[in-house]
Amino acid sequence: MFNFIDMTQHLKVFSGSANPHLAQEICWYLDIPLGRVDLGRFPNGEIRVRIEESVRGCDVFVIQPTSPPANDHLMELLIMIDALHRASAERITAVIPFYGYCKQDRKTKGREPISAKLVANLLVTAGADRILTMDLHAGQIQGFFDIPVDNLAAQSLLARYFASKNLENVVVVSPDVGGTARARNFASRLGVDLAVIDKHRPSYSEVMVMNVIGDVRGRTAIIIDDLIDTAGTLVEGAEALLERGAREVYACATHPLFSEPALDRIRESAIKEVVVTNTIHLDKEELARRVGDKVKVLSVAPIFAEAIKRIHGERSVSELFI
Repeated sequence: MFNFIDMTQHLKVFSGSANPHLAQEICWYLDIPLGRVDLGRFPNGEIRVRIEESVRGCDVFVIQPTSPPANDHLMELLIMIDALHRASAERITAVIPFYGYCKQDRKTKGREPISAKLVANLLVTAGADRILTMDLHAGQIQGFFDIPVDNLAAQSLLARYFASKNLENVVVVSPDVGGTARARNFASRLGVDLAVIDKHRPSYSEVMVMNVIGDVRGRTAIIIDDLIDTAGTLVEGAEALLERGAREVYACATHPLFSEPALDRIRESAIKEVVVTNTIHLDKEELARRVGDKVKVLSVAPIFAEAIKRIHGERSVSELFI
């Protein structure tokens, strides 16, 4: 049975500046106050951190997605972990809803870095004892760490939303061959068929759709991906599906990076709705002004709160994946 006294006395949650709204919502579900931390800058631009309450002997969770500006948010997270480590926290879990540098998980050409591995090394060196994240771009990133990594999934949340819409004749579509496993799992949750877009990248910023594998004619297509960056892949994929007879196209992804010109592309596209989560903070007023109600944001706070409860109570986290 979860001990409320342990929750209030030994569990502490702190937030960096990347997504304090998500951190506050997680604390609301946990029924504990958000930890006090003073974040700022020195006159020369260096990040300044001071933890403003005792964490000695505590189980501490630091919530900080390394979303844009990735370098600032990553460095802030590292400094916070170091401060907590030097303040004698018993265990420090870095809660990283979005893991930055995730696309650089392998060498595709000579003399390239594996930046996702470098970030893993930095987190461990700073003093992190555990990592809690969501929908890593590549599952092998878990192997870059020699500490426990819990990779949560947003698929159940997204699947419940689309199930509630009662769409007819649905087919789930992977935007590329690499995302087939993710799309197959999502299709299984909805009990529908699967299709795959075969694409080619002439360069980092260009996408060329070569073929669509599977029957999409006359069907409602739902494209699922782990992240939306500039939305080039998403919009090109939606156009290819419509050209091949799809009746309408929806899209969903866990991480809304929305680098320019993503929102303009989404607004001007034929996609009916794009569903994302709040792993990355979005300004709701700015979002409404630029795309109206075309983007729907779902909260992952309950999932992270339950995971934090389970980790703190030494209970299974894998049960959340069922």
